Amino acid sequence: MGIGGIPLILMFILVAGFINLFIGSASAKWALMAPVFVPMMMGTGISPEMTQLAYRIADSTTNVISPLMPYFAIVIAFAQKYDKKVGIGTLVSTMIPYSIAFSIIWVVMLIIWMLTGMDLGPNAPIYYQ
Repeated sequence: MGIGGIPLILMFILVAGFINLFIGSASAKWALMAPVFVPMMMGTGISPEMTQLAYRIADSTTNVISPLMPYFAIVIAFAQKYDKKVGIGTLVSTMIPYSIAFSIIWVVMLIIWMLTGMDLGPNAPIYYQ
């Protein structure tokens, strides 16, 4: 498709966030996605570190609205301490605005970081030359 850079990262974040709603374990998701997406992104010039960063943004912002998250029952139990009528739907509908807000803010921060061209860390570039 000839897509690279920021648009490709944004599409990857959407895909990873969607997959997060159906697979609860972060390590299982990454074990399924990494063999496909890391080489694909490397083929377009995006480093594996950047792919991991995009995955972590998608995973962390959608964990709270995924009923398959391992700690979802614990969150409901703590919420029921304050409101006995809290259930799955109440918790998800309460957390969706936070999930959307964090997703937008973190994606904007990521785009700004990518536009500056700064490395992600020591010897961890965004793009391969």
